[in-house]
Amino acid sequence: MRFIILLIYHGTDHYIFCIFAEMIKIKLVITCFLQYAVMGAYSTSLGRYLVNIGMGDRIGYFYAMMGVVSIVMPAIIGAIGDKWIQAQRLLGICHLSAAVMMLSAAYYGYLYEADSQFVFLFGLYSLSIAFYMPTISLSNSVILDILSDSDVDIVKNYSIIRMFGTIGFISAMLMVDILGMQTNYMQLVASGIIGILLSLFTIVLPHCRSKKNQNDKQGLFQFLGLSAFKLFRYRQFAIFLIFSMLLNICLQTTNSFANTFFNSFAVVHQYAHTFGVNHSNILMSFGQMSETVFMFLLPFIMRRLNIKTVMTVSMLAWVIHFSLLACGNPGDRMWMFVVAMILYGMAFDFYSIAGTLFVDEVAGGGMRATGQGLYMIMTGGFGTMIGTIWAQMTVSCQTIPMKIAENSYTIGHWSTVWMVFALFAFLICAVFVLIFKPKKVIL
Repeated sequence: MRFIILLIYHGTDHYIFCIFAEMIKIKLVITCFLQYAVMGAYSTSLGRYLVNIGMGDRIGYFYAMMGVVSIVMPAIIGAIGDKWIQAQRLLGICHLSAAVMMLSAAYYGYLYEADSQFVFLFGLYSLSIAFYMPTISLSNSVILDILSDSDVDIVKNYSIIRMFGTIGFISAMLMVDILGMQTNYMQLVASGIIGILLSLFTIVLPHCRSKKNQNDKQGLFQFLGLSAFKLFRYRQFAIFLIFSMLLNICLQTTNSFANTFFNSFAVVHQYAHTFGVNHSNILMSFGQMSETVFMFLLPFIMRRLNIKTVMTVSMLAWVIHFSLLACGNPGDRMWMFVVAMILYGMAFDFYSIAGTLFVDEVAGGGMRATGQGLYMIMTGGFGTMIGTIWAQMTVSCQTIPMKIAENSYTIGHWSTVWMVFALFAFLICAVFVLIFKPKKVIL
């Protein structure tokens, strides 16, 4: 059975038909699609639900948990997959565990609704996230291992497979929006069901090669992935990692509160029935669509611009992004929100994807895996944790909860919130330009 997935232009001389002739590649596409659909179902709309049940002042803690578990759990799960359980089986176990916990959180929300207690809902959600976050790196490992065993062009095929992950994320966002799940526990149900489907689907994936003989003498420090911090002795690399972490603060601020912000316009009569208010997930999906476009453009951009220029562009994009959010509205200034979300995708790719490529370039030889691991800890771990908590504190200082009929909103000086982060992005840009001096360094 042969499937033609995509036709892309490659190089300057000819066209390459990306034909996924083997069923194995179709399986990997489905795996990646479902992997990110699990998160897409709730990650941009969770704040709306929390506001609706009276936990608007706790949104940051839910998103911060993604960062907390990203610091340690991927290393632990990865080590287990390397030494004791085949990676594709472990992927299924983790997704099943995460799905069960997420469905439990949804069931708790269903039973108690606005009377839900933070400690119970947050606890169940945290357990789910603790099992899910390691699956991001684990699924990458499974896909790359299977592609490697299949003797195919990894670079060409992986990029297309990963693109379907973004499509999965967008699809889940749109589904939640269209089916009216943004404001209730059903988004958690959707995530849990997708997770169960993926856990079952891993059964049909090929076996990954065993790595049981690798790293048998690892100590606890190495097991937890903490040995990677020794790379901070390289000054310019350390500066790059710190500023990447700071940029992830910008990312998480938008991820955590943009949907809640758009929904706050519902209390204003002239905006109550606008597209941006009623379909905020669709509005936010412009960011993911933009991300997909720039993901393909970035390799060409990186050939012409150095990492300092690309990172600086990302920082300036964040400045404009937050400024547009501060000045826009879902009425006559709706275009500002659309442009802001397009810039979101650009800003994310220009530090995250470009950062990954930069780390791969400078962390040569045996330090490559360590460098990438540290990059993920700094951005997805500390950046997410610090960013969401700080964003929550800022939002709590400038807004108040308001309940109208059966719906709850977070209203107040949102423009001030966004301008705070616009100023933050501008300041880190200025400092970065002054102190970061990229060199051809091999760690």
